[in-house]
Amino acid sequence: MGPVARLQTDDLGCWVFKTSAPPRALAPSWRPGESLVLRRCVRPSYRLGLMAPGQRCLLWLSGRVDPGVHAVGVLVAGPDAEPAVEVELVLLRLPLARPSLAAASELSRAEVLRAPFGSNPSYLTPAQLAAVGRRLDAGTRRAAGWG
Repeated sequence: MGPVARLQTDDLGCWVFKTSAPPRALAPSWRPGESLVLRRCVRPSYRLGLMAPGQRCLLWLSGRVDPGVHAVGVLVAGPDAEPAVEVELVLLRLPLARPSLAAASELSRAEVLRAPFGSNPSYLTPAQLAAVGRRLDAGTRRAAGWG
């Protein structure tokens, strides 16, 4: 097996921040359709040098109960000394379920599906991000800063 290719900025559609805690546990007052700024811990790696405010991101709930995309938004602040980042996320009214995302040809090779126990941050390619974006309504995309 040869060396693993390093992620480059051109490969990046959005950052994926995984959590094992459901959104209600992260912020009990967070309601669907509302945006919220959260801090997410990240693992020190070269990927932190690729992070910049304004980049798209999403919150992925891992585990057995309702896994998949639960919120979408943008990076507000890059990594700090902790290291952690700030993200502004809009909670989805209905999560994008992992089984339906895994069944989509564009998403079946997404890192978060291939390596579900990997550390934060993970990522989606531009094509994978487009596939997620097509599953969101226009109002959610606008509210999340996704155009």
